[in-house]
Amino acid sequence: MKDQLSILSSQWNQSLTTLFKNDPGRGVRYVVEGAGLRLDYSKHWVDQSVLDALITMLAECDFDSMRQQLFEGEKINCTEGRAVLHPALRAKSSDEFLIDGVSIVADVLSARGHAYAFAEDVRNGVATGATGKPITDVVNIGIGGSDLGPLMVSEALKPYIDGPKPHYVSNVDGAHLHDVLTDLDPETTLVLIASKTFTTQETMHNAKKAQRWIADSLGQQAVAHHFAALSTNSDAVKAFGISEDRMFGFWDWVGGRYSVWSNIGLSLMISLGPDVFDRLLSGAREMDQHFRDASPARNIPVLMALLGVWYRNGFGLETLAVLPYEQRLHRFSAYLQQMEMESNGKRVDREGQSIDYETCPVIWGEPGTNGQHAFFQLLHQGTLICPIDFIMSARPVNTDSESHMLLNANCLAQSESLAFGKSSDQVYQDMMDQNVSEAEAKRLVPHRTFPGNRPSSTIMMQQLTPESLGSLIAAYEHKVFTQGVIWNINSYDQWGVELGKAQCNALRPSFISGDASTFSSSTQEMLRWLLQNTH
Repeated sequence: MKDQLSILSSQWNQSLTTLFKNDPGRGVRYVVEGAGLRLDYSKHWVDQSVLDALITMLAECDFDSMRQQLFEGEKINCTEGRAVLHPALRAKSSDEFLIDGVSIVADVLSARGHAYAFAEDVRNGVATGATGKPITDVVNIGIGGSDLGPLMVSEALKPYIDGPKPHYVSNVDGAHLHDVLTDLDPETTLVLIASKTFTTQETMHNAKKAQRWIADSLGQQAVAHHFAALSTNSDAVKAFGISEDRMFGFWDWVGGRYSVWSNIGLSLMISLGPDVFDRLLSGAREMDQHFRDASPARNIPVLMALLGVWYRNGFGLETLAVLPYEQRLHRFSAYLQQMEMESNGKRVDREGQSIDYETCPVIWGEPGTNGQHAFFQLLHQGTLICPIDFIMSARPVNTDSESHMLLNANCLAQSESLAFGKSSDQVYQDMMDQNVSEAEAKRLVPHRTFPGNRPSSTIMMQQLTPESLGSLIAAYEHKVFTQGVIWNINSYDQWGVELGKAQCNALRPSFISGDASTFSSSTQEMLRWLLQNTH
């Protein structure tokens, strides 16, 4: 793979300007549609020969077989011996998903039904707080996938919220919980503790503080009325004071960053309602089918993956900017950071051997048009070349059409400007037309020239709805899988997050004893300074 792409990229000598000049139909042909999304990838450094080579490379990675293993419940998470079946979380009763030859669909539907029933009880005022008042606010305490997914979706689908208002706490920094709870009423607040093991350090620290907040106001007996657990550790949940009927589990084949479709989404089920959550699942399920059935050349996640590998390994490009021209997708880039970087940020292959090629790029971004007044200078004229995913919709939700038209005009203009730039001759002529002196024009030309040839995709949808959001998330999930296959890495473990946790647990007693002698002199000195300045 590495050598193939190195040779292929060394032969590439076409600019986007040249590609469009020589191929007037490019803007029509380099577009694919599926599952409610439209991917325009015409502004990329590809022609038919490059696409053919990338698709051939994909076939040589045994992609079809690996994709089949994913959907058939094979244990492709090879370091933990687990299946990877988040697509099963979107299942209908007519679907078939098996693990070790046993169907899991009935379990998925049962768990979903249990969560839906509780969500409806909360929404309808059947499940109330300890004093009998209906629940008005839901606080989800989690971190990582137990926070980023539900938070992102709640922001994206805010116009659809017609139940208790959702709030999210993740950071162990006490300011986060404080700032969320300060305006809430304990009598009308439900707290969801999202931790599969019920031992996640940050989550349980915040959960115990929230427990004290309820108990101090309403008494210890009120905890049972104001808490629910998204967990599988029944003993720990019961010890916390939460009854078994308020424990909503999931399975070890659900990775945290792929879990928003599971009971981890309970805050969404309560705030949006089961019907809207079903629509989110339906959009993702449609993308699953598109990913399974479409040929590589017409497959949105596959094309996204191939383009990413082309830039990462062919040209050594280190970042990918995800820029939604949708304010309500303002947490989408952060969500993708975990999905992609925790999945594919690996340095050994599936056999545990060190690899000599690059894997996942750095994922980053902010919504347009805000980013235009922040980091777009670097994108247009900096030395860093950063591929971009623009995301946009044709129709607004709960806003005026004039604002949405201006938003979309900005998106198309940025895509156009990044691709084709503005030559020094054009810049010089513009200044001449404005009666700038020749000497001054020549001095300013380098500063005002835009090199262009910055590649980008544009992902379009008719409207940001539960269905299109579900499809969009699932498209990136399958992109991650496809790239993991090409890089021959396990995209579904995350051992890299464990060492820091262990070091924190080992270091915490030093904040009491003052003795950090088993750590580096740097850590010892920083601890000494902190203890001196704590009081």
